[in-house]
Amino acid sequence: MITGKAHKYGDNIDTDVIIPARYCTSFHIEELAPHCLEDLDPDFVKKVSEGDILVTGENFGCGSSRENAPIAIKGAGISCVVAKSFARIFYRNAINIALPIFENREFVDITDTGDWIKVDLKKGFIENETKGKRFKISLFPDIIQEIIECGGMIGFVKKRIEAKRKSKE
Repeated sequence: MITGKAHKYGDNIDTDVIIPARYCTSFHIEELAPHCLEDLDPDFVKKVSEGDILVTGENFGCGSSRENAPIAIKGAGISCVVAKSFARIFYRNAINIALPIFENREFVDITDTGDWIKVDLKKGFIENETKGKRFKISLFPDIIQEIIECGGMIGFVKKRIEAKRKSKE
């Protein structure tokens, strides 16, 4: 279960806006997080509390294949992103670092910054508790759930390697 305050932004937020290129010399979460969305909203990281939820419009994460973008979002304290739609490469990069992301147009349309949100990853719903509205979200396939539970692709691969090693003993 994820709960947090909504931070809402618009359409076509590209990876250069999520984490400007001048900071992409690092993949360290602690170096990227302070600059998340700073060109869109200079106070973004000051407004976010751990566990908050980013709500966006169409085509979130478009632009270059910048793995630093979901790292910066997660590092800033965002627990998940809900958008009307995602750029395909951003979607995969988010899963690789265990940042849950969901598409739901109706939810985005009724949600405002400051609304209190609840996401149930097991039952497949997202709720805007402030507005009293609940929406269905698609559950991740088992393999993606496992990647997220392992903390991302690196943790998932390490777990698989360890299981294989143990099975040979």
